[in-house]
Amino acid sequence: MSLFSDNIRNLRVQQKISQEKLAESLAITRGRYVKYEDGTSEAPYEILKKIAHYYHISIDLLLSVDVRKIPTDDLLKLENNRLVLPITVDTDGENFIEIVTQKVKAGYLNGYADPEYIESLQHISLPFLGPGKHRGFPVEGDSMPPHEDGSIIVGRYIEKLGDVMDGKTYIFITKSEGMVYKRLNKNKKNALVVESDNSFYPAYEVKASNILEIWEYECNIGRSDRKQEISETVSVKDMFLELKRDIKEIKRITLNAT
Repeated sequence: MSLFSDNIRNLRVQQKISQEKLAESLAITRGRYVKYEDGTSEAPYEILKKIAHYYHISIDLLLSVDVRKIPTDDLLKLENNRLVLPITVDTDGENFIEIVTQKVKAGYLNGYADPEYIESLQHISLPFLGPGKHRGFPVEGDSMPPHEDGSIIVGRYIEKLGDVMDGKTYIFITKSEGMVYKRLNKNKKNALVVESDNSFYPAYEVKASNILEIWEYECNIGRSDRKQEISETVSVKDMFLELKRDIKEIKRITLNAT
């Protein structure tokens, strides 16, 4: 038996649905459905989607989490009435803000849909943020000034890809790169063009199929009190970056000419 087969059996029994009725709703035979429930056959993607829509629960949860441990009231309702993204609340029913520290960052790709993992994260509360589901993520590197390495970006969960806006900054959780914080340059049909505020780093494209989660920037939690660089210093820095790019271009032209 697999976790998936246990989940679909428990959901069916919990909702008092017969195998015959469920198979009919999925447009398959009862015999075929029984094989998914007893674990002797793996459901193809199209059937996974139908089962997920039938129970209003995400495929991720069906495949990777024991749904018996999840009170549906503790899940966020997304488009098409899907249930996903475990959330935690305080004694007054207010949403906690989970903080993904640098120490646990590596495990987030595997644990983002696991209620037990989310529950294990550190929590804070920032009442001024208002409605929405928020989570904190660590900043790494120098690609997004003035946010420094080691600070925390608190983001608001974005439910639909179409809700992102050009020019705003987001934490993108992707299958290939993991966790990145970038500014949206352009929202294309099936991809996003993102860029760093540090002009040294080039813009690049992220395919929609590669994106697991998107969190829109809400606030920054940092510890640095470093004085802001004066504009002349910034200009000099930009000049050197431009010079570096020009040198690379000259080398490229020279190589092509030989």
